[in-house]
Parts: sequence; C-alpha cells; structure tokens
Amino acid sequence: MPDDIIPDLQACVLCEDVRQEASGQQTLVGIIGMIPAPVIPIGFFKLCLWTRWCGGTGSFLQTSLILNPDDDQPIAQSEVQFTLPSLDAHATNVHVFGGVQFQKHGLYTVEVRVDNELRLRFPLPVVPVQQNG
Repeated sequence: MPDDIIPDLQACVLCEDVRQEASGQQTLVGIIGMIPAPVIPIGFFKLCLWTRWCGGTGSFLQTSLILNPDDDQPIAQSEVQFTLPSLDAHATNVHVFGGVQFQKHGLYTVEVRVDNELRLRFPLPVVPVQQNG
C-alpha cells in the first residue's frame, strides 16, 4: 500500500526460548551470541528470534533466516505477518526455528527482512570447543 510506512527494527535477539509470563510479559531464555560446538553436526530442537518493530504503519511480512557460511543458502527460515495500525504502535514477533542443524564450524549469518527488504544482518559463529573430561 502507498500509505504504508516501513517500521524500524527496535530490537532483535536470538535465544533458546521465549516464555510468555502470566503478566503478559515475555522472558527471553538463553541469549545466543555464538554457538560452542564440541562436535559437528550440532543440532537444536528449537531456536527463537525475538524482534520488536515500531515507528511504522501498515501490514508487513517479516522473514527471518539463518544462512549457511559457504553459499548464503538458508538452513532455517520463518515468516510472520504483522500489522502496525499507527506510528505509536509496536509489534513483537517470535520466530521459532525447529530442528536446526549446523553441519560445520564457521560464520553463519542471521538475516531479518520486512517485505523482502533487508533490515538487519548479523554473524552467528559456530566455533569448535574442547569437551572437558
């Protein structure tokens, strides 16, 4: 729509889980900045990408991806529609990536797009670590 105003991405956090509290607030569990991987492949039953949008109006499609280090092909992808009825509104989205497998060590990338426009891209290192014992 011509009247749509593309929103600003106020915050984006990759984590292990997002819990809905009785108060209606959300709790982010296990915030991830990198993935220590003693063995490869390493898998996750669930990864969550928490995003918050503001400063826009209209209906939008958010696409979130985790990209392979070699060829930028997605190893995980999720989409969600959201609406901002006014400039003072906000939208909080939680993308759940189920059964994500990292096949090798390297620098993966997380991308967040709105209506196919790149809004954020950040590195997700999967690094070798030694197991204790």
